Amino acid sequence: MTQPKQQIIALGGGGFPMEPENLLPDRYILEQSPHQTPKACFLPTASGDNDNDIRRFYDAYIQMDCRPCHLRLFFLTAGGLNAFIEEQDVIYVGGGSTFNLLVL
Repeated sequence: MTQPKQQIIALGGGGFPMEPENLLPDRYILEQSPHQTPKACFLPTASGDNDNDIRRFYDAYIQMDCRPCHLRLFFLTAGGLNAFIEEQDVIYVGGGSTFNLLVL
């Protein structure tokens, strides 16, 4: 069985957090998945799992052909994390404090 293509796409600004009226970078990211309707998970941990960032993610991603969800690592409960992550087609790691990410 062939392993699916895995890649990292790094953005230095833009996309839904900074330009909600310009979702071209976000559409490009979704198009990299081989699935017609990819599962797109947002990790807002670097911003402290900020509710506004999560809301902006959903506001943007429900406009596109995908299945959005999010994962709060600050409030993580036990069980199933690896399986959950492996089920996702796209994992969008939000910007913010690298320290928050490293602590978790």
